Amino acid sequence: MNGTQWIIFILIVQVIHFLGTWKLYVKAGRKAWEAAVPIYNAIVLMQIINRPKWWVILLFIPIINLLMFPVIWVETIRSFGRNSLMESWLVVLTLGFYIYYVTYALDVHYIEERSLHPKTAMGEWVSSIVFAVVAATLVHTYFIQPYVIPTGSLEKTLRIGDFLFVSKFHYGARTPMTTVAAPMVHDTIPGLGIRSYLNNPQLPYFRLPGFKKIKRNEIVVFSWPADTVRIFFKKEKGVKKPIDKKSNYVKRCVGVPGDSLAVIDGYVHINGQQTVLPDRALPQYDYMAYSSKGVSSRLLKELGVTDFNRIYVTTQLNQNQFDQISNYLLGSRRGNSGNIELITNHLGIPTKAIRSAGLSLKEQTDRQRMLTITDDIANKLRSNAAIDSVIKVLEPLGEKGYNIFPQHSSYAWNNDNFGPIYIPEKGKKVALNLEVLPVYKKIIKDYEDNAISVNGNQISINGEVTDTYTFKQDYYWMMGDNRDHSEDSRTWGFVPENHIVGTPIFIWMSIDNFKEGWRNWKIRWERVFTTVHGNGEPISYFKYFLMVLAGWFVFDYFRRKKKKTTSSK
Repeated sequence: MNGTQWIIFILIVQVIHFLGTWKLYVKAGRKAWEAAVPIYNAIVLMQIINRPKWWVILLFIPIINLLMFPVIWVETIRSFGRNSLMESWLVVLTLGFYIYYVTYALDVHYIEERSLHPKTAMGEWVSSIVFAVVAATLVHTYFIQPYVIPTGSLEKTLRIGDFLFVSKFHYGARTPMTTVAAPMVHDTIPGLGIRSYLNNPQLPYFRLPGFKKIKRNEIVVFSWPADTVRIFFKKEKGVKKPIDKKSNYVKRCVGVPGDSLAVIDGYVHINGQQTVLPDRALPQYDYMAYSSKGVSSRLLKELGVTDFNRIYVTTQLNQNQFDQISNYLLGSRRGNSGNIELITNHLGIPTKAIRSAGLSLKEQTDRQRMLTITDDIANKLRSNAAIDSVIKVLEPLGEKGYNIFPQHSSYAWNNDNFGPIYIPEKGKKVALNLEVLPVYKKIIKDYEDNAISVNGNQISINGEVTDTYTFKQDYYWMMGDNRDHSEDSRTWGFVPENHIVGTPIFIWMSIDNFKEGWRNWKIRWERVFTTVHGNGEPISYFKYFLMVLAGWFVFDYFRRKKKKTTSSK
């Protein structure tokens, strides 16, 4: 909806409110015209229903107002003696229109000094739940949102199984654009698998003031620009989503508005200089390790390598044995020698499980192994006498990679050698021609809502021939630290400023083997209660939290004891 449409919509709502309540205003000792003045009528209504005036603010906060409107409707009819449970349900289910029946069909009287306390335990319980949901939704929408790392695109900086708190106020909270949505959930209602929102009406993009801008190489949570996925990992027709209901991604912002970015042999260069990452950043790349004696899994585990597969070999395997170890397998196959090869992740098959199944297994140690590791681990491997060589795996310059932005034949870029590319800045103008158009076409058409047409060598925007374009908002370039296994801006391009959600600030829980089933879960205690940003090794504040918590319980115990002693005197 544009601005004019929203003004018309708001006026219609005001007319509906006036027609449905003006008699109730008069019966409460107010003037009829007070029900017609926007905002003021809400303030007066709060006085009529004997609720605090600051509730009016909640009525104008998207999503929060969806929770508050039913409360106001119920409070309104109860202020005029309509207290039955059935009528409370009627006013909610009719979206407030039951108030019209109360106004015009019933002879009601205003109860000025009505009790605001629920008359039943159930009423007390419902009231507490409603306002707990309102408070939680307010925090979730505008301040802090929980998030869990589901993929390894930022390994080992942020690990799969890290549970985060994401700050929305650092960059300024993005107010919801989707006005009708279920609270406390994203795009799907858990358990039901159905959409949690209505596509219309939509509010214009607006961001509250923040206290900082996105800095280069900060970790950022954003709405995935390319998201048309209803359910991940299920092939079906795409779904067009509102911006704030697109899936949330977390990556490192390696390029900010105005930067010229290039990836050279896997390393990011900004404005011609190789970027210097924060010391907590642990970017990983693909390496091939070689050893005439075989690359040992034990050595890799000792160095902290977790992204590799293991192969166990056996001559025979019956169905019962296979069923007993199947939970540990990624797959199985018949080898060239006729043996059965069992493929697992880095955890392998526990010795206890092998013995229980009555198996005789031997791990196959290949002479070469593809590893996803940091440069530091690669150097440690090179210095180990058991390893002959470690070579970085790179896609060569000039070789077109698979599914690489801007997905155009003119650009022979790949994950390891990409660009240079200019990252748009709001208000800046760029020369526009047929060569450049593929890079900025999605911005001009999809993100900034313009019509583009090409006639020969001429480019027209909104029907006017032009050779330049001025950007309407800032854009960012996001990449995962797991550089060769991250779908990021190298695949789907720029991230618009209106897609920015916030920044992760705190890891409150971290579970190793998060995707391997709860029996394999292990808490990474060294990561619990650590900050995401900062310098040096992360420090866990968990023990300090426990000390404060214990101190509070001791204080509360003696406070209660003292209070009890005083009251008995």
